[in-house]
Amino acid sequence: MGHGHGHGQVASASGRHVGRLAAAFAVTAAFMVLELTMGFATSSLALISDGAHMVTDVLGIGLALIAILAARRARQKAGRTFGLYRAEVLAALANAVLLFGVAGYVVYEAIARFQDPPAVPGLTVLLVAAGGLVANVVAFLLLRDGAKESLNLRGAYLEVLADLVGSVGVLVSGLVTLLFGWRYADPVVGVAIGLFVLPRTWALARRSLRILFQHAPEGVDVDALTASVCALDGVREVHDVHVWTLTSGMEVASAHVAVEPGRDQSAILAAAQRLLAEEYQIEHATLQVETGEAAVGCRELRW
Repeated sequence: MGHGHGHGQVASASGRHVGRLAAAFAVTAAFMVLELTMGFATSSLALISDGAHMVTDVLGIGLALIAILAARRARQKAGRTFGLYRAEVLAALANAVLLFGVAGYVVYEAIARFQDPPAVPGLTVLLVAAGGLVANVVAFLLLRDGAKESLNLRGAYLEVLADLVGSVGVLVSGLVTLLFGWRYADPVVGVAIGLFVLPRTWALARRSLRILFQHAPEGVDVDALTASVCALDGVREVHDVHVWTLTSGMEVASAHVAVEPGRDQSAILAAAQRLLAEEYQIEHATLQVETGEAAVGCRELRW
């Protein structure tokens, strides 16, 4: 039986971005307070919706920080053989739920306001939105690299990206209101922001749920993987194959490999692990090599 390790690489990848997450948290929190305060003061739904998205930014980035720190601390505690890596996935799912709620509220409120749109001071909205846009650009740049490595960080990144687009929309709303006095610009932008974020939120929730349900990673054909291992010299059969994702960038596999009598089991094990690492990027694979009666008894399991 053997296994490979990739845990340290994932942990260090997340750890590298703690400072950037903290900086993004501070920037978005400051402008969240500004946008919400001015949004309610001016009755601007566009500012309120953008500020509400910033609330989810702050919560999302905060959850991302907590998840990374919790996973780092739990790695070496007895009984937590996989640490708390799933905390990152739970944080990403929580972010998606928050975004669904905010987007739904904004769309509902905007539709209600179409009947009697309130007067909104265009210049104030324009100036506040400009500040929010700058804050989102800073946070976007801070989180961009980490979003490629971690689903948790990607959740925070997507929230900032959605809010960046929302800030552009609020700028347009303020400009149109200032130049033309069109009261419908504000609720129209509110609806647009809500509709923009929904499909991206669904994609994030779907990826999170795939991991939590321990589905095979996207892009990994389990049947093809099984056939590849079975095609190795000396392998008679492969069964009880499981492939799942522990957290972003950490794919895990286990399988029972029945070998022909008299073959070098260590060499076959090494070849199978090398195959999984090189062709499927699965560096943590637990493979049980079986011969004779052990292989037959294992196949009789019903679950």
